[in-house]
Amino acid sequence: MDAIITLSQLYPAIFYTLIFLVSLMVGSFLNVVIYRLPIMMERSWQQEYQSYFTDGDTSLDTPNAPSQDDTFNLVKPDSTCPSCGHKIRAWENIPVISYLFLKGKCAKCKVAISVRYPLVELFTAIACTFAAYQFGATPQALWAVVFTYVLVALLFIDLDKMLLPDQLTLPLLWLGLLLSTQNIFVGTTDAIIGATAGYLSLWSVYWLFKLVTGKEGMGYGDFKLLAALGAFTGWQGLPVIILLSSLVGAIAGIAIMVVQNKGKSLAIPFGPYLAVAGWLTLLFKAEIITTYLDYVL
Repeated sequence: MDAIITLSQLYPAIFYTLIFLVSLMVGSFLNVVIYRLPIMMERSWQQEYQSYFTDGDTSLDTPNAPSQDDTFNLVKPDSTCPSCGHKIRAWENIPVISYLFLKGKCAKCKVAISVRYPLVELFTAIACTFAAYQFGATPQALWAVVFTYVLVALLFIDLDKMLLPDQLTLPLLWLGLLLSTQNIFVGTTDAIIGATAGYLSLWSVYWLFKLVTGKEGMGYGDFKLLAALGAFTGWQGLPVIILLSSLVGAIAGIAIMVVQNKGKSLAIPFGPYLAVAGWLTLLFKAEIITTYLDYVL
């Protein structure tokens, strides 16, 4: 690690270029995670239901339940065109470049490919390169890039499925706590308090809202995500994250209700706003707090 950091400090342009190129490739993999992880979770739930409740009675099997031999994970089956089943070859899977070369269409059936795939790749690369630039050629930069990878996956999964998988939030939480032992972003005490306060703050709001209205205002994934963000930014970052995410979420929620002409019962995922606010806080926590103290108070 020290040798990498030393070389990066000597050649920062090469360092940031590598971060951009690697993040493009990781962004391509994140597209797979965003699409497949929720399906993998749904299949796992169906299999658990079958094993616990059907007790060998096939008449009680859930519809479209996966068979035990149906391999589906982040590696298999190989990526294919959803329209014609054409297997995506290596040269057709180069981030962004393949999409432009194929003019946004399948190489075989010519059906349009969603522009979201290259946008996720480009978004990941730009966000990670900016995060690395913010911290410079330091260990913090490399861990900020990993932090960004996970948040990108969580952001889009929550937008699609209103789901924040434990498979992503919990490792992010433990990583933040582990890094705090080396004071990468914050110290251990700040990280532990941040994780605890982050979870309990939204947990308290959840139960207060449920007791008053009888409805669930958010999911447990939001608690775990804020706990993970608290482990990375410390308890000092929590007010910033909550304020930013609530403000942006309220504005976006009102805009969505107006555009879609739906009432107050419209369900809006809170995870994307937490993710963006947490990312901004990790990068600019000191600047945001200083600005608030100087100009607001």
